[in-house]
Amino acid sequence: MISCLIVDDEQGAIDILKTFIDKTPFLTLAGSTSNPLEALGIVQAQAIDLIFLDIHMPQISGLDFMRLLDGKSRVILTTAYSEFALDGFELNALDYLLKPISFERFLKAAQKALNTSMDSTARWQSAEKEDDYIFVKTESKGKMTKVNFDEIVFVEGMKNYVSINTTEDRIITLLNIKDLEDRLPPKNFMRVHKSYIVSLNKIKALDGNQILFKDMKAYVPLGETYRTAFFEALQEKVMGGRK
Repeated sequence: MISCLIVDDEQGAIDILKTFIDKTPFLTLAGSTSNPLEALGIVQAQAIDLIFLDIHMPQISGLDFMRLLDGKSRVILTTAYSEFALDGFELNALDYLLKPISFERFLKAAQKALNTSMDSTARWQSAEKEDDYIFVKTESKGKMTKVNFDEIVFVEGMKNYVSINTTEDRIITLLNIKDLEDRLPPKNFMRVHKSYIVSLNKIKALDGNQILFKDMKAYVPLGETYRTAFFEALQEKVMGGRK
């Protein structure tokens, strides 16, 4: 479903767009407002996929709104004035609907939004599927080693270096631990100490403040600063014991 927001200073135009959205099975209405400043707050607070945006509004225009929006949501412009079409497309408007808007024309624009959304999802899924390894430079000059994410057990930061401990090897590379943390997929890896990142899939047990791993004698300390986030990440997997 595509989550929509209507921003228009005319209640009649809002009512028409609400009716059109309700008749379109892949659209859902997240809200409507006649105040563009309020709309900016809604976009910050919620995940809005698509905005039906009027151009002529009090306080700020629809085009200025798009500049402030900075690409956070896709926009279909709705207006009675055709002369602003070029400006809208230069700001990457998805479509430009002239009032009065027919349902047929609305549906064509909505379908364009759906196709764009599906293309973006497909690209993201493809990239995520392929993005399962990195190459790192090692201590040997000119040598790089491939590191598969599913083989990493934990990472240890050592000043300007990191030690990547895998199921097969230990790789030392000149790298900042924060840079590596940003590169690893967050659904599988988590910072548990200022000097350690662990693979959640490789954890065997927890013993106090120690994290133990499968088939390894090594353990990683759990830092006090990271405890709450760590246990929240594991909460849905925890069973048994006292409440």
